[in-house]
Amino acid sequence: MNTRENRVLVVAEKPSVAQSIAKVIGAYQTKDGYLEGSGYLISWCLGHLAEYAEPEAYDEKYRKWNLADLPIIPDRWKLEVAREKMTQYKVLKELFSLPLSCVVNACDAGREGEAIFMRVYELSGSRLPVKRLWVSSMEDSAIQEGFRNLKDGSEYHNLYQASVCRAQADWLIGMNATRAYTKTYDHLLTVGRVQTPTLAMLVQREQEITGFQKKQYFMTHLLCGNLDAVSEHFDDRSRAEEIAGICNGETAVVETVKKEEKSIVPPRLYDLTTLQREANRLFGFTAKQTLEYAQSLYEKKLLTYPRTDSQFLTDDMEMTARGMIDILKNILPFVPATVTSPDVKRVLNSKKVTDHHAIIPTAEIAKADIGSLPEGERKILLQAANRLLTATAQKHSFISVKAEILCNGYHFTTGGKVVADAGWRLYEDAMKRYLKADEEKEPDEKEGIMPDLTEGQVLSSVKTNVTEHWTKPPVPYTEDSLLAAMEKAGKEEMDQDVERKGLGTPATRASVIEKLISGGYAVRKKKQLIPTESGKQLIVVMPDYLKSAQMTADWENRLLLMERGEDSPDAFMDDIYAFLDTVLDDCKSIPDEERSRFAGEDRKDSREVGTCPVCGNKVREGNRSFYCSNRECAFTLWKENRYLSSMKKTVDKKMAADLLAKGKTHAKDFYSVKSGKTFEADLLMDVSDEGRVSFHMEFTNKTNYKKMK
Repeated sequence: MNTRENRVLVVAEKPSVAQSIAKVIGAYQTKDGYLEGSGYLISWCLGHLAEYAEPEAYDEKYRKWNLADLPIIPDRWKLEVAREKMTQYKVLKELFSLPLSCVVNACDAGREGEAIFMRVYELSGSRLPVKRLWVSSMEDSAIQEGFRNLKDGSEYHNLYQASVCRAQADWLIGMNATRAYTKTYDHLLTVGRVQTPTLAMLVQREQEITGFQKKQYFMTHLLCGNLDAVSEHFDDRSRAEEIAGICNGETAVVETVKKEEKSIVPPRLYDLTTLQREANRLFGFTAKQTLEYAQSLYEKKLLTYPRTDSQFLTDDMEMTARGMIDILKNILPFVPATVTSPDVKRVLNSKKVTDHHAIIPTAEIAKADIGSLPEGERKILLQAANRLLTATAQKHSFISVKAEILCNGYHFTTGGKVVADAGWRLYEDAMKRYLKADEEKEPDEKEGIMPDLTEGQVLSSVKTNVTEHWTKPPVPYTEDSLLAAMEKAGKEEMDQDVERKGLGTPATRASVIEKLISGGYAVRKKKQLIPTESGKQLIVVMPDYLKSAQMTADWENRLLLMERGEDSPDAFMDDIYAFLDTVLDDCKSIPDEERSRFAGEDRKDSREVGTCPVCGNKVREGNRSFYCSNRECAFTLWKENRYLSSMKKTVDKKMAADLLAKGKTHAKDFYSVKSGKTFEADLLMDVSDEGRVSFHMEFTNKTNYKKMK
């Protein structure tokens, strides 16, 4: 490697982002694990290259779960690089060791991007000066502007501190509370700082549904031409039919008619959560899928940075927005022929933009072949593009009509609305028709033809009928409604001026939902999210403070304040340590009869999948792992593990059976972060005498190896 000291090292989060940046800064020479040119070296981290080590990395005794060893609190936190990412880490470490002028952190511009870079920087032992590239899109012009205005890395120290506290808090609570409750009940019970309160919301909704007592009621209808007026609700049919008989064929009089002009303002631009919610409602996409599609579009330079919690653009983006609207009106196939002048001022508010502005398309969309994009990405791009048109369109205005009719002393009411100006709904409805959105709509006021009623009008020979109805229980959560609930959690208990409320952040909520699914605590049924029996059992034994959405939301807000230097990392972590003491003390006080709640349940419900390679006892399937039935044995094969997570793969029952029987299993759908493609290979499992599991790959041919690379 050339060692000229005036060169700059640039570190991106992923290979695709590194390549985009390299083209802009002129680093065209491909090396092993990096690119070079024009005085730059540019490499990448493959996502989270280094993560906090498991407890056994601090002391081998932690390999066995033991209440007496808790709490586990590292004196000095250790970072570990996953085996499959070690090659790339070695490339970075060597690059960091060169005599360079500085290193540019070009990882995603957010809390996690800061953590990804700084962990590798610290592990490498580098003392190079750090600059920060902070961009909201991957367009060439944005990257060029970002390099002209590189920030000093120290300006983002608070952001990194918040990322450290978030990760350490999650580790401490997850590792300690999970072990404490699992050993107390002798049953695997996984606890998470955000995961457990989210599961509690699912379980509470399920209880509201199962405990709902539906009630029957009846209504009498008064019919005349297009008119359909209804009575009050009656508990018994006979009363409704009595009134129907009294009024049938009689004359009715319109007593009152109220007409009111109303309007609905356009929806705001998308932040990540609202994009995920609507994509779930319109297309059935999971939150994780939407984030992956949006991230891919960002890396393809077609969408701005997706992990944002803002729904506005900055005040200086007016001309950018106007230019983008002109582009979209010409290229979107579903834009109505008649459009009005956009009200761009409505979407501008610098005070409501923190790290990143709302999600909008980039100018690159004008050159893109949108039809060639994968279906999911195409829908998300068109959805985000249309939202810019929708958010700047005119109000949806209509006339609401409510009338009261009297017949033989009985009152009936009717209502509806007549659209005066469709406004922004022209764009929204056109997009939904074009993309064939599968949206389940809530009942609304009747829209369309309404009889032209006037006060005092006489209606002759009216007809009647009776209809039967039932009160409806609450509906199960969908990802749309759960994301909304997570976003609003704790809102009532927090001050109105608190900026960030809720469980998790826009960037992490999808992963929380996925952990509930992969952990066996919830399942998807079409669009619905339903807690499993394991999920319900977990919540039953959890104390209220571990299920508290308000407390977790408060922690999340404190992390935001920490990013701004308004809260102390030490104070935050002191509160986490005190919280752990409470958890452990409460576990110790659980009575013996309660501890036996799950006695024999693992044997009854678990399914044997093979023989333990350490002690020879049976291995059974649990919610999150395949574990040895011998409680003294430490062997555990986790369904979701670090080695496979980057390959978007989890261990299923067939794979586990193969690994236990033959020490290896074959799969065709491993994912390569580097190439963005799937590949097939043999996965081999190694097990130490202490029960520690590790993996490596074997490739059947060179083609598969090249796909991975």
